[in-house]
Amino acid sequence: MIESMLDNDLYKLTMQQAVHCLYPRAEARYVFINRRHTTFPDGFVERLQTAIGRMADLSLSEEELAYLEQTCYFLTPVYLDFLKHYRFSPGDVAVRSVKGQLALTVEGPWYRTILWEVPLMAMISELYFAMTAPQIRSRDEQRRINVAKSRQLKESGVIFADFGTRRRFSAENQRTVIADMLSVEGNTLIGTSNIHFARGFGVKPIGTHAHEWFMFHGAEHGYRQANKAAIDAWTAVFQGNLGIALTDTYTTDAFLETFDSVKARLFDGVRQDSGDPYEFVDKIVAHYRKLRINPMNKTIVFSDGLDTATAMAIKEYCSGKINASFGIGTHLTNDVGPRALNMVIKLSHCRNSADSSWTPTIKLSDTEGKHTGTADEIDLCRRTVKRD
Repeated sequence: MIESMLDNDLYKLTMQQAVHCLYPRAEARYVFINRRHTTFPDGFVERLQTAIGRMADLSLSEEELAYLEQTCYFLTPVYLDFLKHYRFSPGDVAVRSVKGQLALTVEGPWYRTILWEVPLMAMISELYFAMTAPQIRSRDEQRRINVAKSRQLKESGVIFADFGTRRRFSAENQRTVIADMLSVEGNTLIGTSNIHFARGFGVKPIGTHAHEWFMFHGAEHGYRQANKAAIDAWTAVFQGNLGIALTDTYTTDAFLETFDSVKARLFDGVRQDSGDPYEFVDKIVAHYRKLRINPMNKTIVFSDGLDTATAMAIKEYCSGKINASFGIGTHLTNDVGPRALNMVIKLSHCRNSADSSWTPTIKLSDTEGKHTGTADEIDLCRRTVKRD
């Protein structure tokens, strides 16, 4: 199911480089969250454990290393040398079944465990559909749908990327979706978050950072300083490259309080991943204007559960206000008939070193249903970042 070390999303590599550089002794604990409480079939855990064990056999090929050196200029020689020798450690992953529900955790050094999230989710999704064998559309019908989506997005001027690795129906389906989209003349597919497929199709690998980067800094520096600490650390590592900032880990309002004139000018734009996208546009445009920055020189990347119709509507709303691009995930890579899994793997605890105590991490989000973490810690964060 995972055929390459690069069958992962770019933001995992960029964050791994930052962790390797700044927090080499930090440790992390991740937890699987099954939002819809899907029941997994008998034998699922055993087959997943086998797939996890096989991950230890993956390594970066010389051709893949050369690709990263030539394409991902922001990855340093030191990090790439580390990645060349990196191997997945299956012992970091614990998986079991509890009354048909999947219980999964990942724990170990952050620099090592950070690469597990995306391939684990991709394997869980693909294995679930392989074992349940739902009825799916024919290849011809699916191609027609994929091509129609690409044409609609092209005709609406929607610039988009594939963000669908984590909840894909299968690796093969993700490959065929990208191929179908690219087959449309003048298509507006600019890239994919998946490095393996970006390399295979000759498109741009896309990604910066995820919520866990801010969640770690919230645990280490407190929620009021989390956004500033996370952005400052990111800037120290990447020096202005990879300049799309994720805003909603502790609400966008809290983020904008520390997104000052210097940071707003340095970063190319922001990513919207929860809340009302139209309110978000108004809020971000107003913030740039308050800082005397022309919003048309900046970009919002939308990535919150998008489909083609939603992306087209948001693009129209942004017209003349701010540039917009879109990361579309499950709607592309798991739209073959059956309902996709609703799941995430999130950082749940972290610590500075093996000698320090574990600290719980949370994501507050701009959408109530997307909060993660314990109720007590979420309440603490709310009270901490709230401003009267």
